[in-house]
Amino acid sequence: MGVAALCMALMVAPVQGASFLPGLITMGNKHDKGFYEMAYIGAERFKKEFGTPYLEIQVVNTAQYGQTLRAMARRGANPVLAMAPAMAPAVANVAREFPKVQFILIDANDASGPNVSSLRFREQEGSFLVGMAAAMKSRTHVIGFIGGMELPQIRAFGCGYVQGARYIDPKVRVAQNMAGATEKAFFDPVRGAELARSQFARGVDVVFSAASMTSLGVLQQAKQSGKLAIGVDSNQNGLYPGTMLTSMVKRMDNAVYGALLAMKDGSWKPGVKSLGLKEGAVDWAMDEHNRALITPGMEQRIKQARADIIAGKIRVTDFRTDNSCPVK
Repeated sequence: MGVAALCMALMVAPVQGASFLPGLITMGNKHDKGFYEMAYIGAERFKKEFGTPYLEIQVVNTAQYGQTLRAMARRGANPVLAMAPAMAPAVANVAREFPKVQFILIDANDASGPNVSSLRFREQEGSFLVGMAAAMKSRTHVIGFIGGMELPQIRAFGCGYVQGARYIDPKVRVAQNMAGATEKAFFDPVRGAELARSQFARGVDVVFSAASMTSLGVLQQAKQSGKLAIGVDSNQNGLYPGTMLTSMVKRMDNAVYGALLAMKDGSWKPGVKSLGLKEGAVDWAMDEHNRALITPGMEQRIKQARADIIAGKIRVTDFRTDNSCPVK
């Protein structure tokens, strides 16, 4: 069923009168091996534990944000979870139209109104750790970063990565590219592979990509080129064992599950909530798939830095709030 048909079905279907019926709106495929799949894992976990069904719909362009949010609210969804920062303006408008519905922005810094909350991630903290791993593993002292499109949170990934790498090697070079200028930049594996080949030709031997499904092309190209790659959002170590140095996990599953639990138990509050290492929302991943690539010395240094960030001994600059944050 197409998006338009889904929206129409939501608008005309009779409301069941349920006071708690989550509605999940995403921009990407639930089987993307990353960001959106993690969100659905969180929703499914909540559904399994509490027997709570949820509505879901995927939008493909910005013109559909408002109508999809309204469709969810009219269908009786509450809360409505918007899984993209680009939905923030539409959420602010629609929330005013439906004051009795709670709207939750996931992965955004915006919250406007008494019935709107935002969960934002400190991506720079997890990226710092994988940047350390990249610098310690690189033989060329040239590492790479490939982002989706030019967005503050994508730059936050890259900025944290650079800081972590330079924490290990102040002279390390970091090649950086964005896949495109529109939201389509997150759904183009061919473009990801193309950018990875270009970076490898410039001496990059470890690449980190924060570009949703575009990243899958980066990882595959790293495998084909005999280079190392770093996964994003979910633990992608198992995709290409021996190629995946680590993954910067962004626990969308925990964020979605926690948001739904807060609604259910009555502890939900409007406003912005920040999630990072301390809250278990971001981290680096080590398992049987990359154990051979991470030496005991590397592991010890990364774990110590992780503890120091949580304790406030290491401050990782956030690109979104500090223009001095390095991006190259």
